[in-house]
Amino acid sequence: MPVPRIYHTEAIVLSRFELGEADRVLTLLTPHDGKLKAIAKGVRRQRSRLGGAVEPFAELYLVLARARTFDVITSASVAHAWLSLRERLESTATAWYLAEMAERAVEERAFAYPVYALLKRAYQLLDDGMAPSRVARWFEFGLADALGMRPEVERCVECDRTLEPDEEFRWVPILGGTLCATHPTPSAEVAPLSLAALKLLRAYRRLDIEAIAGLRLPAAVEAEVEVALRRFIRAVLEREARSLAFLDEVRARRARVPA
Repeated sequence: MPVPRIYHTEAIVLSRFELGEADRVLTLLTPHDGKLKAIAKGVRRQRSRLGGAVEPFAELYLVLARARTFDVITSASVAHAWLSLRERLESTATAWYLAEMAERAVEERAFAYPVYALLKRAYQLLDDGMAPSRVARWFEFGLADALGMRPEVERCVECDRTLEPDEEFRWVPILGGTLCATHPTPSAEVAPLSLAALKLLRAYRRLDIEAIAGLRLPAAVEAEVEVALRRFIRAVLEREARSLAFLDEVRARRARVPA
């Protein structure tokens, strides 16, 4: 049976670039067709009928026509816009970071519903005003899980022994998570991991984000887990996210502003 030329889908814009004088190419994440590139013809013209519909930080409803290079967006409407997250710079910067991770994690036209659902919920959490850093950590853990590469935080990655509270731990992303003290330090990137940080990593594995949002934690523990999960995601995706530089700049700027 031939594949229909015209199809409909929900989509979230992950990235975009300008093409020619008036067109724009979008990288889209869809629940059933995976990641794909589509062209919005004439969208940069003032009277474009697509207008502001094909923007980031919104769930879109699109009608597309299959084409040889890029599929063509023939109709677009906004199913749900996360407007509030755009009003806070740190939330916006975090949203770009999450989109970049999703784009790098998903292959073209590969099944991506778990990642789509994860990104959609993360945007809603940012829109609701949840702490961006905790949303980012929750997303990083969830993305690794969706890719079948969940970090090991319960048992040693080498000997599969249950980790005990009274021992020392090391975080080794390239091995998949936590290493107990009975093994020699590998030559790969490794860092000590405190018991408090290990407990927070376990919370990200076991608890829903609403429960995590209510935790009161020392800043040092959150910073340790942030470094650990960023390193893990970098190992999973095999590169550093470009958007992290902007996100860290936004956070540093906020920290310098007097309370």
